[in-house]
Amino acid sequence: MTTEQLWQPSADTIADANMTHFLQQVNSDHDQALANYHDLYQWSLDNTETFWSMIWDYFHVIGDKGDTLVKDKDKLPGAQWFPEARLNFAENLLRHRDDKVALVFRGENGARRQLSYSDLYLQVSRFAEALKQRGVSKGDRVAAMMPNTIETIVAMLATASLGAIWSSCSPDFGVQGVLDRFGQVEPKVLLTVDGYFYNGKNLNIKDKTADILAQLPSVEQLVLVNFSDQSDRLDDPKVIAYERFIDNDAGDVDFVVSEFNHPLYIMFSSGTTGVPKCIVHGAGGTLLQHLKEHCLHTDLAAEDTLFYFTTCGWMMWNWLVSGLAHGATLVLFDGSPFAPQPEFLWDVADEENISVFGTSAKYLAALEKAGVKPRESHQLESLRSILTTGSVLPPESFDYVYRDIKKDVCLSSISGGTDIISCFALGCPILPVYRGELQCRGLGLAVNVYNEDGQPVSGEKGELVCENSFPCMPVGFWNDDDGKRYFNAYFARFNNTWAHGDFAELTEHDGVIIYGRSDAVLNPGGVRIGTAEIYRQVEKVDAVLESIAVGQQYEDDERVVLFVKLRDGITLDDELRQQIKKTIRANATPRHVPAIILQVRDIPRTISGKIVELAVRNVIHGEPVKNTDALANPEALDEFRDRPELS
Repeated sequence: MTTEQLWQPSADTIADANMTHFLQQVNSDHDQALANYHDLYQWSLDNTETFWSMIWDYFHVIGDKGDTLVKDKDKLPGAQWFPEARLNFAENLLRHRDDKVALVFRGENGARRQLSYSDLYLQVSRFAEALKQRGVSKGDRVAAMMPNTIETIVAMLATASLGAIWSSCSPDFGVQGVLDRFGQVEPKVLLTVDGYFYNGKNLNIKDKTADILAQLPSVEQLVLVNFSDQSDRLDDPKVIAYERFIDNDAGDVDFVVSEFNHPLYIMFSSGTTGVPKCIVHGAGGTLLQHLKEHCLHTDLAAEDTLFYFTTCGWMMWNWLVSGLAHGATLVLFDGSPFAPQPEFLWDVADEENISVFGTSAKYLAALEKAGVKPRESHQLESLRSILTTGSVLPPESFDYVYRDIKKDVCLSSISGGTDIISCFALGCPILPVYRGELQCRGLGLAVNVYNEDGQPVSGEKGELVCENSFPCMPVGFWNDDDGKRYFNAYFARFNNTWAHGDFAELTEHDGVIIYGRSDAVLNPGGVRIGTAEIYRQVEKVDAVLESIAVGQQYEDDERVVLFVKLRDGITLDDELRQQIKKTIRANATPRHVPAIILQVRDIPRTISGKIVELAVRNVIHGEPVKNTDALANPEALDEFRDRPELS
């Protein structure tokens, strides 16, 4: 299948790209004659030790690399990258200390604040000193239930400067969702807010915070940020206002140097099928991978303004923050992207001169459904790259971006996840963009697609895998001393190979198409179907806002059940059902056509915005959903329960 080319970088763009400069450096330093990205990618796989060592040197990592680059390189799990290295993650992000703007915060309520690199360093120093005064040291945990705002980044960098471990979620998490996460990691200090804004509402979280504090005995100090001017404050001796907490005369930051794999972040799986897994990421691997992805794959430089629409409960927040290492300006946003109006984030893009705009596939689809056409209403002069992740970006959303947002822009659909705190497949500024495809596989990562027999295939759907070790593999899972849970999560399926859990395909352009999560793949009549293949067709139907497809066990087989959320005032009838089925049949295959289509008022999602096929599948089979607190709208599941049409 040949896909349409939608964008081609100009000769000047290719010549000026960081990726081109890096390629030229490889040619110069290692006597190569690499001509393009595909040559460079293959070289990075054939020379992985040299490649990652060069990444360290090319980006002038502050620290000691050591003499040994890797031990047990071909052992998955078990490879140890840079076993002698010593560094501090925060020191590398705080290397710029001038008056340039580091952070700009924009809130849905119109709030705007900014902080320079020099002031950021000063605030980090004060927060780190306050943590030290309260006994926080290397290996301790600091947690945050925070909006995506300036104080959150200050606290994270201060935590990392001490060699302590950071973990965060957003303030819209329920009590049990927070306890399921932070209860496992036992933080000594907790950072939170008085309230937050969403969709025009000022939401007080005093009672929720009190419940959490009462059930987290490890917390010795709760630092409270006045974010939404709630007058009703928490009365507890453990609580201190942010301003009082950092009121000290700290000097320079005393960066604690740690080993390469020293824990930096504890991230959490979505947790809808049980208590979330606590995924531990090391300081060195996270730093190297983010330096590579920002500068080479995203073409980020100090002159850029980087934005990603994310919460602190999603790994894209951690990814965004690493842009500080390049001296870029980061734009932080918290609230509903459709408040006060659907165009708001594009207003911000113009006002802040955003050059790299990151968001989710869901947001772009919702914009298109709302009839928003930024190309007609906004300048977007600085915008040169749009990134999207979180779920599959369908080909129709590629069309929408180039038709209604901006014609000359590099649209990079990226995919990886919390598991590696980065990407397996992502953008490349010196490659064209093809409709529906992720541009390339990431440098240094031997990404492949395996069929059911574990054989590599191209042009066929299969399991996304990585065949080599890499520095940003997790250190492991928290409280998984024998490593069994970690091994079973990624390495039990294929020998000595990382199985990522995505259903994917390698294309003729050496790009990647993702069809959805492997565990959500449908299997009617023994034919594997990615749910994204259905969604892209269903959501062409104007009456449909969103949909979710699951497999139901039925008469010794599996039948596809599709649930649709429709526009206000529209009711699902036989005519609309037939329109949906006809659209799917005409553009996919008869196997993709659902056996049953039902209307629901809402689609259940995780707090980070991902739809939860597995939770819906459990509900329609009468099985429990073990952790509804991981959902943003758990009440939505009630509509899927005990449907007579499915009996």
